[in-house]
Amino acid sequence: MADTTVPAAEMAALEVTPKTEQEVTPWDVSGGADGKIDYEKIVKKFGCQTISPELIARMEKLTGTKAHPLLRRGVFFAHRDLKELLDAYEKDPKCFYLYTGRGPSSESLHMGHLVPFMFTKYLQDAFKVPLVIQLTDDEKSIWKGISIEESRRLAFENAKDIIAIGFNPKSTFIFNDFDYVGGNFYRNMVSIAKCVTFNQARGIFGFTNEDPIAKIAFPPVQAAPAFPDCFPHMFGEGKKLKCLIPCAIDQDPYFRMTRDVAHRIGGHKCALIESRFFPSLKGDSGKMSASDPNSAIYVTDTPKQIKNKVNKHAFSGGRDTVEEHREKGGDLSVDVSWKYLNFFLEDDEELKQIGEEYSSGRMLTGEIKKKLIDVVQAMVAKHQERRAALTQADLDIYFSTAKRAPEELFGSENPCNSA
Repeated sequence: MADTTVPAAEMAALEVTPKTEQEVTPWDVSGGADGKIDYEKIVKKFGCQTISPELIARMEKLTGTKAHPLLRRGVFFAHRDLKELLDAYEKDPKCFYLYTGRGPSSESLHMGHLVPFMFTKYLQDAFKVPLVIQLTDDEKSIWKGISIEESRRLAFENAKDIIAIGFNPKSTFIFNDFDYVGGNFYRNMVSIAKCVTFNQARGIFGFTNEDPIAKIAFPPVQAAPAFPDCFPHMFGEGKKLKCLIPCAIDQDPYFRMTRDVAHRIGGHKCALIESRFFPSLKGDSGKMSASDPNSAIYVTDTPKQIKNKVNKHAFSGGRDTVEEHREKGGDLSVDVSWKYLNFFLEDDEELKQIGEEYSSGRMLTGEIKKKLIDVVQAMVAKHQERRAALTQADLDIYFSTAKRAPEELFGSENPCNSA
């Protein structure tokens, strides 16, 4: 997910924003004075690029698949070297693999956690390429103070939710760090770590002298899967394959570091496709928190809980009275129900109509919330059904380190799509 040292200009771009302003790091995301995230500022600071309509059209042409709603609607909005990756794919459809991950710090996922995995599934199915999913149980033990045993347990619980999304079992490998790291993986970690000084790590990640060395040692663990020889049972011993990493844009610092050292350890710079953040039910200035179950909808919620959370806690862009709402219409820029529908409603025309109706005042707050409730209840019910059907044998397939055949890794249809 370079030169001997990171250039001074790039080091300045990697420095953590002062906390008096917007802050976006892999562990902390907070908006500016108004609580909102300025994505243009992030793109400029990080040095990535926005995804153009032309790039989306090219992806559709190369894959013969309509772009995912999350791509068409600008949820996944920024990238690094996506054009170069598509150039390579046009010449060789077996030139890259996907890598994404999850830090297992809670018993179940919330709807925001599903977003990158839903998009990754689209990429896997469209490009017909293999996928590796890292569960950073070590990271959560370090940062959250969770015991090693509990972190491992949460990793396998979260894996069930991830598998229920429907990834191709023939070309997907899931691993947790505590059980997999070693061999080629560890050798890559050490090779990466030798290329990054403590001053560089402090500039990139904001480490302080009070941080335990476990935190300082972790970035190479997340960087290593961007090199294919970490997975010899899938890709053999070489670093020939390229890597595409779908992730939220707060993870960009890890992979800027990874890209800077890639050529020094004989690999390719990883490409990234990056998303905006998923809002709290309580609005842009609110935060999703495990200590506040009403700040998010979880995949374990019942239909009644979903209904109550949306009706009572979803921040509304509606007006104070029906009369005022009819006159001025709803404010789409702050309405959480509208924002969530942009993530989860597949029909573009229906979404457009809802936006027009609500912003004009013809649709009331209760009506747009009712639509969101219906959409999310159906999604969660389907997810729960798939998760309940999983067996230990299913998990074993995804976690297996048995050698995979090339014809299964590339170009294979996903049997989960016909289930």
